[in-house]
Amino acid sequence: MADRVTDEDLDLLDELGVDTTDESSAGRSPREQRIIAGFEEIVRFVEEYGKAPTNDPAADIFERIYAVRLESIRNSLECRTLLAGMDSHGLLSIDWGPTVVREEAASSDAALLAELGVDDSSPENDITRLTHVRSREEIRAAEEIAQRTRCEDFEDFKPIFQKIQRDLETGARTTIKFQENADVNEGEMFILDGQKVFVATVGEKFISDYGRPDRRLRLIYDNGTESDLLIRSFQRALYKDKASRRITTPDHGPLFSQNADEDDSLTGFIYVLRSCSEHPFIAANRAVIHKIGVTGGDVKRRIANAKKDPTFLLAAVEIVETYKLANLDRVRLERLLHRFLAPARLDLELKDRFGLGVEPQEWFLVPITAVQDAIQHLMDGSIENCRYDPESAQIVTQ
Repeated sequence: MADRVTDEDLDLLDELGVDTTDESSAGRSPREQRIIAGFEEIVRFVEEYGKAPTNDPAADIFERIYAVRLESIRNSLECRTLLAGMDSHGLLSIDWGPTVVREEAASSDAALLAELGVDDSSPENDITRLTHVRSREEIRAAEEIAQRTRCEDFEDFKPIFQKIQRDLETGARTTIKFQENADVNEGEMFILDGQKVFVATVGEKFISDYGRPDRRLRLIYDNGTESDLLIRSFQRALYKDKASRRITTPDHGPLFSQNADEDDSLTGFIYVLRSCSEHPFIAANRAVIHKIGVTGGDVKRRIANAKKDPTFLLAAVEIVETYKLANLDRVRLERLLHRFLAPARLDLELKDRFGLGVEPQEWFLVPITAVQDAIQHLMDGSIENCRYDPESAQIVTQ
C-alpha cells in the first residue's frame, strides 16, 4: 500500500464514519483533523472492548470499518508521524496483531466496498456514490441506539411519563427548541428522535480525555429502555436532531436567563422593587418590603410615573433585581409568584390623589434572599414542593 493516504482515501474513510470535526485538533489542517478524528474513534473502540478491531466477516460492521481504517493508518508514514504522540495504546504497532483478515487481492476500493456490503455492479453504485454505506450521522445514531438497554425498573418511571403526557395535553407543559450546549439537569424531560427522554440522574463531574468537564447521565426513554450517555454526547444528539425539544416544567416554562437566546421569544421581565416612600411603616421596614411583578415591556418605563400610581405606593421606587423571561406566559407566572408569597402580602391601605382607599396587592413583607430563593425554585421546577414560612421568613420544603 502507498505510504501516503490520498485525499480520495480520506474521502472514502469519511464516508465510512470519520468525524471531520474535533476541537482537540484546533489549529491543524482539515486533513490532519480528519485523520486524528478517525483514529480517536478507533481508540474509543479499543478502550471499550479491550482489543484492536478486526475485519472478520463475523465482526460487527462498525468494528470492520475501524479495522480497515486502522490498517490504512498503520501503512501511512504521514499518519503514523501525526498520531505518534496520541497512541497511548500502541495501536500503530503491529504487535497488536492483524486488524484485517482478508486477502491482499481484496485491497482495492471496489473489493473493500463489496466486503462492507456495497454493490458496485451498476453505474449508480460506483465508488463516488456510496449509496449503500450509511452516513456518519446514521452510524452514530445506530451506535447510540445500540447502547440502550432494557430499563429494569421502568415501572417506577412510567407514572412520570404519563403525567407529563397529560400536562402536555392540558397545556400545563409545553415544548421549546433545544439550544446548543444548553444545560441538562436531573429531573428534566426532552424529546429526542421522537421519544420522550427523562434525565433520571446526573453523575459526578469529571474531566474527560480532552480536558473538558463532563458528567455521566442515566437517561430513561418512554419505550422502556435506558442509556448512560455523557452529558456532552446527549447535548450533541439533541442539537443535531432538528426536531428535538425541551419539555418545560409546569406553570413557568423554561429556565430564566440573563441573556435571551437567538431563537427565544422574549416575553418580559420579572422585577423586584423597593419603595422610597416616607410612610412611617414603609420607612421603618424598607429593607424587607418588596414589590414583585412582571411586565412585558421595559422595567424603567413601567416605573416612570411611580409617584402618581397607587400600585407603587405613590412614591418613587428603586429596581433591586430583574430577570428576563422567554417562551412563557408571564401572566400565569406572576399569579404563581404572588400566590406563593401570599402569606407575606403587605396589609397596607393608602389614599390615592382622590382620597380613595387603595390596597396594593403586589407588595410583600419578605427579605430579598427569600425572593431570590422563590425565583430559583421557580426556575428549577421545585416550587410546587415548597412554601413560604412568614415566621422564619424562609422557604421550607413541604
